[in-house]
Amino acid sequence: MKTLKLISLLLFGSMLTTVYAGNEDRVGSAGASHLLINPWARGSAIGDAGVANINGLEAQFNNIAGLAFTDKTQIKFNYSNWMGNAGIGLNSAGIAQRISESNVIAVSIQSLNFGDVPITTVANPEGDIGFFSPRANVFNVGFAKKFSSSIYGGINFKVVTESIFNLRSSGIAFDAGVRYVSGEQNQLKFGISLKNVGPVMRFKGDGLSNQVEYISSEFIATLEQRSSTYELPSLLNIGGSYDFIFSEESRLTVAAAFQANSFSKDQMRLGFDYGMTTEKLAFNLRGGFAYENGIFDAENRSNALVGPTAGFSVDALVGKNKSALGVEYGARFAGIFGIIHTLGVTISLK
Repeated sequence: MKTLKLISLLLFGSMLTTVYAGNEDRVGSAGASHLLINPWARGSAIGDAGVANINGLEAQFNNIAGLAFTDKTQIKFNYSNWMGNAGIGLNSAGIAQRISESNVIAVSIQSLNFGDVPITTVANPEGDIGFFSPRANVFNVGFAKKFSSSIYGGINFKVVTESIFNLRSSGIAFDAGVRYVSGEQNQLKFGISLKNVGPVMRFKGDGLSNQVEYISSEFIATLEQRSSTYELPSLLNIGGSYDFIFSEESRLTVAAAFQANSFSKDQMRLGFDYGMTTEKLAFNLRGGFAYENGIFDAENRSNALVGPTAGFSVDALVGKNKSALGVEYGARFAGIFGIIHTLGVTISLK
């Protein structure tokens, strides 16, 4: 009972704090915005609404508490053509491993590859002097624990880097999350997650140095400029989900979430996941929508994603324990950038 009261207080307190979040005047003023990109197909297909119901390795993005629901071992590989036709590749890979009856650990990495960009200088504005490849990476180490049959929690540490050929910025951050499960068949779930909390970051490197010549002495000196610091895009997620269980082989999960962003508009998310299971196959059809103020106004919209999401997955069930080898697909719509396709493979051992 004390635990239930604590969960209720946390939920109520989080809702109060979100009233003042989503400052539209701060849109775009944070850095490391790739921390806001869901790299996984199944979670992104329901509009990132799975704060309370996404399980396994993908929970490292939505709510780390869901990692505690990993059966034994899960391995994932995903690829996204980020911003559709922009030519940006997002590669993701990770592994989650149960280490005891209650504890699960996970390691994953996400890497954004922007392709080859021509090097230009004041003396060579047309380029023709080589290329460089911007990079943005996130390395995650997560831990989740089952505290009781109803309470699950976890924490995720991440190392964030952004770089070009002569500039680099690196920092650390953490996520924390809690999930509460209820109902005769555990069909009712609530979740809270706090994400991307960490110190400010700053760019450093030779790209901030310039050679100058003193007119009076004709001496040449190197001056190094200091870049301004920037904050991480911290946010708070509150969500819930309910499983409509039609039979042992069929169910529909409806999920909703509220995302309070510190450096962008707040968002309301809604998603569904319909699953059918046979003796040798599991099929899931997913869809969702992410709404924020002005999402339907093409001229004043501050988000490249226009709202709708969709996807599916097919898992082959093998062995006596029903281990799964699955393929997954998720689609996010990005207006003039086209459709963001996410393809992946998941191996789940039980």
